[in-house]
Amino acid sequence: MKKLGVLVLCMLVLCSSVNGFADPEPFKTNTFEIGPEFSYVVYNEPDVMQEKGWMYGVSGSYAYHNKFMLGLDGKISWGHVDYSSDDSGEVSDIPNTMMECRGVLGYDFLALENANLLFYITPYLGLGYRYLKDNADGKKTDKGRLTYERESNYLYTPMGLEIVTKMDNGWTIGGTAEYDLFWQGWQKSHLGTAVAEFDTVNNVQHRGFGVRGSVMFAKEWEHIGLVLEPYIRYWNIDKSEESDIRYSGVIVGYGYEPKNTSAEYGIKVSLTF
Repeated sequence: MKKLGVLVLCMLVLCSSVNGFADPEPFKTNTFEIGPEFSYVVYNEPDVMQEKGWMYGVSGSYAYHNKFMLGLDGKISWGHVDYSSDDSGEVSDIPNTMMECRGVLGYDFLALENANLLFYITPYLGLGYRYLKDNADGKKTDKGRLTYERESNYLYTPMGLEIVTKMDNGWTIGGTAEYDLFWQGWQKSHLGTAVAEFDTVNNVQHRGFGVRGSVMFAKEWEHIGLVLEPYIRYWNIDKSEESDIRYSGVIVGYGYEPKNTSAEYGIKVSLTF
């Protein structure tokens, strides 16, 4: 109920004063953006393990502006991470795949206008889904421990604020600050990729949050633009519910996904049209 109350409050703030300014729009009505994305990821389970490594991929988005804003965006990236644990040992070059898709609604408020620039503030909220596959499929650590494939799924509501300064020389400078309201996570631990007789363990996560921020530098020409956007994305997720661990169908124990954090430091370089 607390999460629902926060969401309703944000919707009321977003929809208030929609009959505000009637000034010129700084945005194109329809904008598409696509380009490469590079990031360094650090995943940490305190006192248990850590993974870190580089990810490379592509991101794309569509934005509609007509006072109200509709935004759709997605990304997919691949890379390899190195695993380390005091108990289990170390293993390098574990393949990872990350995907994310989001949809948001917002409203463009004109905060400042003069002869040289327009300054807009856009609050927004929406729905997002994040998927991560850690393909440590049957690898061995330097201590001889077997690793296994894991899948992570998050469902969340992004709630944020975007600021944009549009200058008369074709340059745009802006930034985004966002809080991600975590609804639920689903974790799949495919223990059978290490020892065939083990069943997959499914754990549900109920509590956590995310935050992210970025700065944006863009140059527009008549038909195309170029965007450079450094960013930080962070998740903090509490311990999951416990689930059965089964060996050949027989319960042999109980498992859970530990409390964990993940931080991603990256940059996007995109063309807009």
